[in-house]
Amino acid sequence: MAIRVLLVDDSAVVRNLLRAIFEKDDAFEIMGEAANGLEAVAQVRRERPGLIAMDLEMPLMGGVEAIEEIMSFCPVPILVVTDHANAQHAYAAVAHGAIDVMAKSGLSENGGKGLLARAHLVASIPVITHIKSLRRPAPKPAAALALPPRARNLSRPGAVFGVVSSTGGPQALCRLLSQLPVNFNCPILISQHVIPGFAAGMAKWLATESSLPVKLAEQGETIEPGQVYLSPSEAHLSAASGNRIDLLALREGETYRPSCNVLLESMATVFGKRSVGIILTGMGSDGAMGLARIKAVGGTTLAQDAASSVIYGMNRVAIEGGAVQRVLPLDEIAAAMVQLACVAERS
Repeated sequence: MAIRVLLVDDSAVVRNLLRAIFEKDDAFEIMGEAANGLEAVAQVRRERPGLIAMDLEMPLMGGVEAIEEIMSFCPVPILVVTDHANAQHAYAAVAHGAIDVMAKSGLSENGGKGLLARAHLVASIPVITHIKSLRRPAPKPAAALALPPRARNLSRPGAVFGVVSSTGGPQALCRLLSQLPVNFNCPILISQHVIPGFAAGMAKWLATESSLPVKLAEQGETIEPGQVYLSPSEAHLSAASGNRIDLLALREGETYRPSCNVLLESMATVFGKRSVGIILTGMGSDGAMGLARIKAVGGTTLAQDAASSVIYGMNRVAIEGGAVQRVLPLDEIAAAMVQLACVAERS
């Protein structure tokens, strides 16, 4: 049976483009169109689509509000299709239940194959189970475990955390960072697969949800305690000697951008047993080799469990390959990070 798709955009031109792309694949059937969020909500109530392609900036009711409403009464897999200028709002939409984000500028590339591939993935995700588990009230921050005073620099022993993720990662990262206490005194480096132009918006969105400062990583900057660094989409984030950030150029034909393996392997080389690698939800196998490298040099490796993952893919490969020492539900990872920070500070 074909997947019934609802197209939501205030531009008839964009809706026509989306329709033309979806009609190339017999797995999809366009069941309706909406020019704003109010129309989308009404159609979802009547028709119960199997997938929604949703813009954000629309009259009467915007995409974020519509997504929040739809996910509250009839959860549907939602793919946000919007402009780069809406990147921060796009990840707010993800926090309210959308599964993934795609740029309008990439719709026509390769005849829309990128959109169709992403639509197949999004439509396959059981939103009732996974999204609701990520949206339930967050536990209190892991402040019950007393942290020592913030370290001034990395010249003394201390843990350095590398967190990697892909599909479902923005929701998981948001929840994880929101649970860390304000005096968490270790740096966190993040590699999240993200489409070009959207990383800066994601960093701003995560910063609003976290008690820790979050920024887009910059070439050559010093890795500071208590700071969260997000990889840009246009380069691979890596650690370099001298406690520095090194942004590596992307190479043609690379599947994963930015690369999770590049980050974790660089941490193993630079920080050795002080490295803590954490792999979250995501499609594919990126990160498994890097996690194995951290384990091999005496570092610590954690993975999100299957039940709390939107996509049990990257973490599954790492777990089944023997690279993971501890498998935890998403809501227990922050407490584990606090314990590891305390142990590292005392060592």
